[in-house]
Amino acid sequence: MHTPDGRDTSGRGVCIALTRSERQHFGRDILSPNPHRILALSAVLTLATAGCGVLPTKEAAPPPTTTAPTSSAPATSAPPATATASDHGTRPALSDTRSTMTENLKVEVVGLNRVKGKHLIAQIRLSNTGTDKHLSWPGEMGDRTRPLGAIKWASGIGVLDAQARTWILPYKPAGSPCLCSDLDRDGLGRFIDPGRSITVYAVLPAPSGNPATTTVVTPVGPPMLDVPISDEAPTGDFPDPDAEPVTPVIRRLILPSEALDKSEETADDGKDLQVNLSSDVLFAVDKATLTPEAKSIMARTAKLIDASPATVVTVAGHADSSGNDAINDPLSLRRAQAVQRALSALLSRGGIRFRAKGYGSRRPLYTNDSDEGKRRNRRVTVTFPKPQPATQEPVATTAPGATGLTGTTKADGRPIAMEVAGLRRLPGGLGLLTYKITNEGSAETWFNNLHHAQDWEAYKYQAASNVRVTDVAARRQYLPGRLEVPTDDGVDFYCACTDVSGVRISTEKFAPGQTREFWNLFALPDTADTLTVKIGPFRDLHVPIQ
Repeated sequence: MHTPDGRDTSGRGVCIALTRSERQHFGRDILSPNPHRILALSAVLTLATAGCGVLPTKEAAPPPTTTAPTSSAPATSAPPATATASDHGTRPALSDTRSTMTENLKVEVVGLNRVKGKHLIAQIRLSNTGTDKHLSWPGEMGDRTRPLGAIKWASGIGVLDAQARTWILPYKPAGSPCLCSDLDRDGLGRFIDPGRSITVYAVLPAPSGNPATTTVVTPVGPPMLDVPISDEAPTGDFPDPDAEPVTPVIRRLILPSEALDKSEETADDGKDLQVNLSSDVLFAVDKATLTPEAKSIMARTAKLIDASPATVVTVAGHADSSGNDAINDPLSLRRAQAVQRALSALLSRGGIRFRAKGYGSRRPLYTNDSDEGKRRNRRVTVTFPKPQPATQEPVATTAPGATGLTGTTKADGRPIAMEVAGLRRLPGGLGLLTYKITNEGSAETWFNNLHHAQDWEAYKYQAASNVRVTDVAARRQYLPGRLEVPTDDGVDFYCACTDVSGVRISTEKFAPGQTREFWNLFALPDTADTLTVKIGPFRDLHVPIQ
């Protein structure tokens, strides 16, 4: 049997579309002709009673009588998921941001609905606020962390689950990269005309803990904070993630920091703490006996283990690519065993078992193409459950409006200005830094310093990672967060910051007088109210936490 649009529904049941009067006659709302989509209805309809794979939704409000901008997409081919022209321009925005690369591309959240308590439907309005140029949207909205095959998906829409330290992206169905707006399937044009808007959507897992608000992220611009989540049915027609097998796409957010003396580097994923102890500080060359300098490092690490709920601690020795396996493997094991013995003797509580192993040069954190990469790879890694934070009085937040958070430098002889827009404390020990870069010269220029970080090789692609936040009192430096993406042979890391690679490479190109806003995610210490921020070549700034 076939539906009116020609789709074969044999063996899976058919849902018949009726007029509003026919629905009233039969005493129930209509069912979608597509059993794999959530239908726009005015009354709640459950999957069980429908028998058709639909979820509760509600009908969009009728368009107002006043004139509103019209969509560039043909009205005859656009499905309900592509909002009507009047809907585009009149639905109130829950939050908004601007594209860092394309200054006339405005991004607004116009819907964020939790469905069945476990799914989230995000609707994003993309508007061309310019007057003379068409704007292409698919490249900017694509998820850089998954293979897409074609540039036509709104796959980069997601939410930051701060408490779980995860970056949640749209589901992946078996037959396509993304359960989200598809340029072809949803009848969307590739370009947005001047003064016009389109609305795109994504279906993804809901953040943990049933929060009232969340942070919405896109590849386009800075994250949008405190966006309210509604438990009402969404307005629109969307794919049902329960109607077919889908895979959640969830990236772990790793928050690195390091001691200012370079003795150790820590990675915190919200669950486990991975402490990378520098072998250059712990041991002499080709030796496995701890140096006198190692004593204080061992004491700090043992204190962290004592404060954690750990019952098992793993200790792994690693080497750089110098030498060969016959040398590196036994040396890395002996060094791991030396650290294990030292930590075991320093612990103040029992019930903890250690597992020590040497991996030689087989598990580098960084490439071995530079001296800095090799130095960081020569390490002993101690991993255990994250310690519970000590009970402390909340740090008073600082009201926005601090002055003097600016700096200047030059690019190709042209003046470049920087201004910190804010350092905002988020739930889960996270912080969001936003800042603006302006070309104050009279000619176009590239400003590439933002991706020239010393740890640039840690990332799959270049990004605005050349930013550091330092707690001088604690002698600790915080690096930008990293999204961990599993691969067939390990993991790749992507910066939790403004992307400046691939289709977004022109983000570092500035016209005369042009300003772009960049962002980075960091861990923030619980007790600090002001931190030192270093952005590329600009001067150090003492930035209050909001």
